[in-house]
Amino acid sequence: MSDSQKDYLRELGDFTTTTRIIPISLLAIGIGVAGAFIAWLLLRLIGFFTNLFYYWRIGSSFISPADNHLGWLAVLVPVAGGLIVGAMAYYGSERIRGHGIPEALESILINGSKVEPRLAILKPISSAISIGSGGPFGAEGPIIMTGGAVGSVVSQLFHLTAAERKTLLVAGAAAGMAATFATPVAAVLLAVELLLFEWKPRSAIPVALASATAGAVRRYILGLGPIFPVPAHGAFIGPDGLAGAAIVGLLAGGLSCLLTISVYAAEDAFMKLPIHWKWWPAIGGVFVGLGGIIFPQALGVGYDTIHSLLNGDVATGVIAGVLLVKSAMWAIALGSGTSGGVLAPLLMMGAALGGVEATFLPANGAGFWPLISMGACLAGTMRSPFTAILFALELTHDTNSLLPLLVASSLAYVTTVLLLKRSILTEKVARRGFHLTREYAIDPLEILFVREVMRTNLLALPADTKVGDVNETLIRAAVSRGQRLYPVVDKDRRVKGVVTRKQLLDVRGSAEPDASLGCILQDPVTARPDEPLRNVLARMAETGYSRFPVVEYESGTLVGMISLRDLLMAESRSLAEERKRERVLKLRLPFGRLMRAARN
Repeated sequence: MSDSQKDYLRELGDFTTTTRIIPISLLAIGIGVAGAFIAWLLLRLIGFFTNLFYYWRIGSSFISPADNHLGWLAVLVPVAGGLIVGAMAYYGSERIRGHGIPEALESILINGSKVEPRLAILKPISSAISIGSGGPFGAEGPIIMTGGAVGSVVSQLFHLTAAERKTLLVAGAAAGMAATFATPVAAVLLAVELLLFEWKPRSAIPVALASATAGAVRRYILGLGPIFPVPAHGAFIGPDGLAGAAIVGLLAGGLSCLLTISVYAAEDAFMKLPIHWKWWPAIGGVFVGLGGIIFPQALGVGYDTIHSLLNGDVATGVIAGVLLVKSAMWAIALGSGTSGGVLAPLLMMGAALGGVEATFLPANGAGFWPLISMGACLAGTMRSPFTAILFALELTHDTNSLLPLLVASSLAYVTTVLLLKRSILTEKVARRGFHLTREYAIDPLEILFVREVMRTNLLALPADTKVGDVNETLIRAAVSRGQRLYPVVDKDRRVKGVVTRKQLLDVRGSAEPDASLGCILQDPVTARPDEPLRNVLARMAETGYSRFPVVEYESGTLVGMISLRDLLMAESRSLAEERKRERVLKLRLPFGRLMRAARN
């Protein structure tokens, strides 16, 4: 290998990040500050509308609607909130409907990460009205969408690529989540597992900086975490405890499937109604109001109920109310297309399931199984297991629960992956006619080189060839081998240009026999033997050509030919590694020959 080839290979680094990451990171830090204040503002708005709707007073303190004294009039409060949200969606922007994360996904997938500025205003107000009027939702989904909208709006003020706009949109979303729950690390993981569709420094670092900034600013405007402190649990739970964690994971996976199915069953039911969708949130509000009469703790975000469940000091009636009433209210209201998040309700329902499991699983301290079940339910429903594990740790600061959380979350995750095609978030995107994959893998075209797939048995034409010397039989023989592009080389096999088979056949009938091939020669677009196939594929996309001669970097000497078909062959090699099963090692039992001889 020549020195220039070695230098080129040394330039192929682990990552493709450039210095563009510096200005993007600076913008992300500013968005992180904004995201923290957005979270503060939305929580204040929720408090304002809760006080206004349920207590008929002006105030912004975060208060539960469960303690209201409206009696049966409380049924009308979610209906009024649904009417307002429906009108805002109809006359303002339909994109305020939903729980936030699917809308952020859709903006990334089909809109080039461009969000309308008015969404940054309408989304938090509509969500605050929905939750403040008793909607059984969390604040995190709307905050994620609002933070993402602000990040997108900021990015649109600068000359950025769609990939850079996506990074800033996700930075705003992660900042909002980090400030809401005091979970900056889990917010970054959520961005990676669900929103970025990549794991690259160019996006992960700005998002991490935005999330860290929001987490730091939260200290001054919302206070420190954890927001759900729990009593200390033992560092070792033993084999019976790990077996219990496995049971929790499987049951949480089943609950996750049930919740996902119920939400979209409710949505399907609403779609069959012979009325416009702007009235659906009000109809959903009827069920929310009735559920609030039966079980008042189901109204609103329910942070106080989650805290009680994690500390193990709730009655059986509360657990039953969460699993039966809260889950039904949440599924119907979410299916109606109103505005609200899914994380807090999932935490509550998962913790309630853990409260049931605590009655028959080994005793490992108050609130232990609700904590494990909460994380597992989040992992199964969101299909983001590592986010769920770290989210539970940052919410509680109980690091001793890491091992059982890993077991339970993994089993909940595999349960929903096997039973459901899509998660509660991606199902919404699929119903809008789009598809995304949540799997991350190395592209084989990134790690295979041209020299591994190029063809060396090819026809090259000398530069001094005359038109009359072109042998049609020879050309047809080359075509039979898959060659339709012919390099034209000098005496040292340096490529001077290329011609196609069609050009050769056309010129034989129109040009003078003594004419040189120079009259039809095209400037070559070449590849190098030490290039990754991904680079070649990108060059094909840029130029529109599907065949390149392969030349040495220093000498320009022709060494082969590569085509789109060769790239497909490289991809098929990767598929074979995925699908071909073979037994590599065979066990030889001692005295095997003697046993076979005895049988004979």
